[in-house]
Amino acid sequence: MSQSVDHFALLPLYAAAGTAILAFLADLFVARRGAVIAATVLGGLATAVLALVVGAEPGTFCTTGACSWVPTWPAATTAVLFAALTVGVLALSTPALREGIAPAGEFCFLLACSMTGGVVVAYAGDLITLIVGLETLTLPLYVLVGLRRFAPGERVTTEGASASLTFFLISVVSTAVTLLGAALNYAATGALHLALLTPATGVFRPLAGVGVALLVIGLAFKVAAVPLHAWAPATYDGAPIPIAAYLSTASKLGGVLALAAVVARLDAQVVMAILAVVTMTLGNLVALRQTRMVRLLAWSSIAQAGYILAALALGAPGVPAALAYAVLFMVLEFVAFAVVVALRPPGADGGLLTDYRGAGRRSPWLGAALVLSLAGLAGLPPGLAGLFAKLSVVDALVQQNWSWLAAVVVLNAVIALAYYVRVAASLYTAPPRIDPVVADPVPLDAAPHPRLPVSRPVAVALAASVLVAVLLGFAPQLLFDALT
Repeated sequence: MSQSVDHFALLPLYAAAGTAILAFLADLFVARRGAVIAATVLGGLATAVLALVVGAEPGTFCTTGACSWVPTWPAATTAVLFAALTVGVLALSTPALREGIAPAGEFCFLLACSMTGGVVVAYAGDLITLIVGLETLTLPLYVLVGLRRFAPGERVTTEGASASLTFFLISVVSTAVTLLGAALNYAATGALHLALLTPATGVFRPLAGVGVALLVIGLAFKVAAVPLHAWAPATYDGAPIPIAAYLSTASKLGGVLALAAVVARLDAQVVMAILAVVTMTLGNLVALRQTRMVRLLAWSSIAQAGYILAALALGAPGVPAALAYAVLFMVLEFVAFAVVVALRPPGADGGLLTDYRGAGRRSPWLGAALVLSLAGLAGLPPGLAGLFAKLSVVDALVQQNWSWLAAVVVLNAVIALAYYVRVAASLYTAPPRIDPVVADPVPLDAAPHPRLPVSRPVAVALAASVLVAVLLGFAPQLLFDALT
């Protein structure tokens, strides 16, 4: 190991960890919600800025030929994305935090800790650092899923605690599987650094094959891939909507980065192809039957993970397409969750799909933003970002002579149109008459749910995410260049 540590290369990590400490101290000594939220936002912005300042630098914590901390432009890009998602989720949570539905100090501290784990994953150069980063990203989310205060007289529910426990138990299993896979691969190859990972040969090849399969399956939990997917719908629906957005975006991005680091160097094509087909197909078919908004978005997120796994099945040639798809999908997914937050009262769950009937008429801008997101997730205009994302995956598969998997991706995209179009159409469907027998029936354009004011932080986060989605839709090459 090198005798000196390059602290400049570690600045993004210092900023992220410092944000968590700053939020903790602000809550301890200032005890004002606004101060804690402001400190966390400033720390997240500082993390993003320092990631860009560091850029591509020589690594640190190095041995001969490999480093455990590797600053590159793709790492900086994903670190910026982790920081941006943290600030965005905090903005979506501000109305609930101001009303005391969740304790601001604990919420901001845990969210900043999770961001720190995401930064570690982005820069990880060995399997140990990668797994530690993933666990740091995930552990605070166990608490955040169930973190809620109940006002006097309010009905106490167990959905959050149940979702948190489900998430925790399945995560423990997946972590054990991941560690076992890493251990078996190390026993067969003697390598932990990503730069030194190569497929095993000779008598150790079967052992390494088992290790790689277990490693991939364990990491697939983070992207809610089959067979470790059952936690996602229940957890998303039981968690506060902003935390569900974070699970669907930042947490999933960590899993994609980990899988990309492994499959780019080790032979996992067969396992990844099977996971991709089963995940995208099951996710789309079950999404067709959903009646709750957040559960539909959860199953849609599972299906989207299948498209990412399809690109990763190619190994190193598919990594750029997979990362680009993941980033574009997460921007669109964040837009969808932000609209749900804007249309629902602070602290409320996502509600039923029928609750959104006529929402586009009551709130034209929110309806347009949700249609943009749904169209992008379906791969249709005007969601050009989603269209280019799917085209990049299909093109990579065809170029590598995996046309059969490209056909499965296209077929599943067609299946997904059914529920995306159904939700988008309901936004502009007139609510039903309440009582058609009475002499003065409710007009067809009357809203069963009143239009709620949108708080400024939520409006800013939504506008910024829509702007990014539109920009990447017209200039996707900016993202491809940043991730290459």
